[in-house]
Amino acid sequence: MSLLESPLDPATAVVDHIIPAGDGWLHLIRAGQTFRIVDLEGNQAVDTLFFDAADPDDRYSAQDTIRAQGGIYLSAGTELLALSGKTLLTITADTCGRHDTLGGACAAESNRVRYALDKAHMHNCRDTFMLQIADNPWGISKSHVGHNINFFMNVPVTPEGGLTFEDGVSAPGKYVEMQAACDVVCLISNCPQLNNPCNAYNPTPVRVLIWDN
Repeated sequence: MSLLESPLDPATAVVDHIIPAGDGWLHLIRAGQTFRIVDLEGNQAVDTLFFDAADPDDRYSAQDTIRAQGGIYLSAGTELLALSGKTLLTITADTCGRHDTLGGACAAESNRVRYALDKAHMHNCRDTFMLQIADNPWGISKSHVGHNINFFMNVPVTPEGGLTFEDGVSAPGKYVEMQAACDVVCLISNCPQLNNPCNAYNPTPVRVLIWDN
C-alpha cells in the first residue's frame, strides 16, 4: 500500500457532488484539474471508467496500466493509461492504499452466473453505465464501455491465479485523488451490488470533488 494525503481543501473545490448508493455519474475533468472520490461510509466499491474526451476510443486500459507499473493494485503514483499508452490521469493522493482493476463490473449475466439465476434482474453496474451514457455529448457508446477500475474494492489474487472478492480495506472518509493529464470523461457506477462483500452488503453514497489547477 502507498498512502499519501492531499493538501487540497474541499471548500475550494469547483465541483462537490454526492453520488447516491447505486447511482451513476458522468462528468468532464479538464486537463490539470484534480479529481477526488471519497468513500463516505467505508467499504463501498466505485466502478469507474475514463475516456479521452477528444477520442472516446482511447479509453482506460487495465492491461497497459498494470504492465507499466509492474503491479496489479492501484495507489498513489499510479499512472492510469489509455489504450494508446498515453497517461489519462495520475493518482496523486490516496488514503486507502489499494484499488482493484481486475474484478470488472457486475452485470446481469455475472450476477446470474456468480450467484443465482434469480439474481439476473438485480440492479448492476453495467446497467448504470448504460443509463449514464444514453445521451452524452462525447460520443461514448456501449462499445466503449470496457474493463473498469474498482476504487476501494479488495480483490486478492489466489496463488492459482484466481480472483476472490473480500471485505474492503477502506473506511469512512478514505479517498483517492488524481490529476488529469488531458481532458477526460469520467463514468462512475456507485456499485449497487448486494451479493458480495465489496459493499459490505449495504451500498452507500460517495462524494466526488474537482479542483482547478
